[in-house]
Amino acid sequence: MTQNKTNKNKSGKKITSKQIVAIIAIVLLVAMYLLTLIAALFDNANSMLLFRASLIATFTIPLLTWVYIWMYGKLTQKHTMADFDLGGKSSTEYKE
Repeated sequence: MTQNKTNKNKSGKKITSKQIVAIIAIVLLVAMYLLTLIAALFDNANSMLLFRASLIATFTIPLLTWVYIWMYGKLTQKHTMADFDLGGKSSTEYKE
């Protein structure tokens, strides 16, 4: 038997690009934190530089991920978790 290799998770839903970007962001943050911790434990000369990069990445990676998800929703005219409206209605539903 051969398995069909598609972008589907266990429940049969297709994995979206938003989910892929979010997973990449999580992996990048965890990797940056681990590298910073290892550099600090081994008293590397670049540990302060890695700490600064980690501090900047803590804010920029989630911000860039949010911007991507927000722009995706605007370009496809779909409601996303990054929309400003808290009621869950898309911008097209407000038009009369």
